Amino acid sequence: MTKKDLDTRFNEAVEKAAKMTQASLPQDVQLRLYAFYKQATMGTVEIRQTTNFHLRDAFKTNAWMQISHISSDEAKENYIEIINSL
Repeated sequence: MTKKDLDTRFNEAVEKAAKMTQASLPQDVQLRLYAFYKQATMGTVEIRQTTNFHLRDAFKTNAWMQISHISSDEAKENYIEIINSL
């Protein structure tokens, strides 16, 4: 499979996910999708200390950090797999 095929499948999965409601997805699935999307599109997370602490952001950052060891392509594959399983 070529990089273009993977990117096409990833973009299709992102479009499919955009049509889903948050209420229809368990929070753990939402966090995994967020983490894989961020890893796929931005790479490894960079931690920034701020004076404002938001628990929601901490959970999102933690989910992203947990998968920061995988490549962008692996993150795309995992994202696609989750979307297709829903």
